Amino acid sequence: MLGADVINFDGQGVIAYRFKVKKVKIIKDVITLKFKTSESEGVILHGEGQQGDYITLELHKAKLLLQINLGSNQYGSILGHTSVSSGSLLDDHHWHAVVIERFRRNVNFTLDTHTQHFRTNGEFDHLDLDYELSFGGMPYSGKPSGGGKKNFKGCMESINYNGDNITDLARRKKIDTSSFRNLTFSCMEAHSFPVFFNATSFLQLPGRANHNAASVGFQFRTWNPDGLLLFSNLGDGTLEVSLEGGQLAVHINASRSGGRSHYADMSSAAIKIKGSLDEAPNVRRHLAVGAPSVVTPLLRHFDVQTNGHRQTPAARSSTFTD
Repeated sequence: MLGADVINFDGQGVIAYRFKVKKVKIIKDVITLKFKTSESEGVILHGEGQQGDYITLELHKAKLLLQINLGSNQYGSILGHTSVSSGSLLDDHHWHAVVIERFRRNVNFTLDTHTQHFRTNGEFDHLDLDYELSFGGMPYSGKPSGGGKKNFKGCMESINYNGDNITDLARRKKIDTSSFRNLTFSCMEAHSFPVFFNATSFLQLPGRANHNAASVGFQFRTWNPDGLLLFSNLGDGTLEVSLEGGQLAVHINASRSGGRSHYADMSSAAIKIKGSLDEAPNVRRHLAVGAPSVVTPLLRHFDVQTNGHRQTPAARSSTFTD
């Protein structure tokens, strides 16, 4: 996608919108932008002040999280931190529109067509910010309040802050974009696209005859605790990957015929399961031939690989005879 109002954020660069004076006391804010990303984490905008005030808009677990603090006192009797989340599954690589309108402690927070009205905690009305407001991540000059947050990776469009067109200022080099290795005013399209499956649909791909190695990988997301994810006929058996009670199960079945002994060597014809877990306490990784094996709690991403030469410690061998 090309357009004068689009900026591609590479996960490294941050746009720094610096105020005309060192410190500003803001009683009213209007922030609008659109974003598109395949990432579930990333700071979209951030500003902070030396008195403890801040505003942060970020993606957290694919939800949009707005955090505002108009001020707290050192005795703890006034706590200004306010946190509101909106939406879910926002890492779908589709455009989402955001509007933040604040007047004193009253805030309208709109994501697409859903608006939340709330009042910030504490007793203060002004947002006291120092130096700058950053888009796409935490400022490099910022204090340790960033907490290791990831920068935004994706596209933003029509960024406006209190009447200033941030995207246009960046294009005309009127604001600092020096942290970008290659600032581009276009949106890179994703190389992969999600496919929706209902209860009866499936995708069938041709097999690879006379090959002893194959690889398949995909990401999935579902609300259903049970369902078949992958099925394949092997040379003399089957491979099945499924969800069973919210857990990922791998079934490898070796056939038996003619009274012959069949030897399934899981270390020389290795099956490898790898993934990033939502939660991973005491994760068990175990594969068995001819029997089901529950591998892990629900995975967000996994990759199943077979390789005729690679050793896999998690596998074991079994022999079957008629």
